[in-house]
Amino acid sequence: MKSFLATLALALPLAASAADVAPKPVFRDPVFDGAADVSIVYDRAARLWKMFYTNRRATMKLPDPKDVEWVHGTAIGIAASDDGVHWRYQGTADFPKACTDVTLWAPEIYYENGTYHMWLTIVPGIFHRWGGPGADGRIEHLTSTDLSKWKCEGTVKLDTGRMIDPAIIKLGQGYRMWYKDERAGSRILAADSQDLRTWKKVSDEPVNPTMGEGPKVFRFKGYYWMVVDVWKGLMVLRSDDARTWTEQKGYILGEPGHKATDRAKGQHADVVVDGDRAFIYYFVHQVNETEAATDDRWNQRTVIQVAELVFKDGRLEVDRDRDVAFRLKAPSP
Repeated sequence: MKSFLATLALALPLAASAADVAPKPVFRDPVFDGAADVSIVYDRAARLWKMFYTNRRATMKLPDPKDVEWVHGTAIGIAASDDGVHWRYQGTADFPKACTDVTLWAPEIYYENGTYHMWLTIVPGIFHRWGGPGADGRIEHLTSTDLSKWKCEGTVKLDTGRMIDPAIIKLGQGYRMWYKDERAGSRILAADSQDLRTWKKVSDEPVNPTMGEGPKVFRFKGYYWMVVDVWKGLMVLRSDDARTWTEQKGYILGEPGHKATDRAKGQHADVVVDGDRAFIYYFVHQVNETEAATDDRWNQRTVIQVAELVFKDGRLEVDRDRDVAFRLKAPSP
């Protein structure tokens, strides 16, 4: 019995360290307090998880409350983690100026055969109103072998303008991209490629009639899933083949949480599937926090939260108030 108790005493600390409860928020940008639109990837050389995110200048207090300069002039921030739970700020990404500009949004990262591919939304300048003249977004493709030094690979060219927020997966012998097409009423359309460089639009019809942005597509529990930010929570679509989609009733993360820093709708998410579990990383405006009562610009601030996606009765559900303990494993080679 003494031997068993001694063994148990040694095992308990190991079990506790294997999975930690994720803090709220899971990450907060220490410079501008405006982290949003995350893309999470495993750095195979450093053996770290990396978070690339839109680095909004949320601490700016402009004279005109309708001025959106603070969401322009944005770099891409980087954070690193050993486990996907505890993140540390790593500064901002350094991209070639030849294919980028001063406003960078919504990175999407895909790894294959030793190369990290990034598709980055570029807005040509700093604008003071949403969708103003000349504010057409485009998507640039960049590659890297180390997530540090990046090479321009070309602009994604389709017969449309104002396309942003790409999401890419391998599908069959090729690849499929979903993106927000602002010329199509801000709906999600798809394009296919055989080489990740030349793309052809699948159809002029959106995958769903609902307006939205920031699609994320992933495989989980035998289905393809797409989550889309529809500005009142996240729409969830399910598919057997990633071509035909069925909308799940209701929106996840639409109702504010009850814990501090998570008391507004969840927006523009990434999902990491880890074996039989899946974790959704989303951003939340700080409009309902205590500081907002005396600071009318506190609502500009955004933080990153994480919760577990649960598959139940053919649906994906999220309880954002439930403590979630996990430790992301390194993906297979």
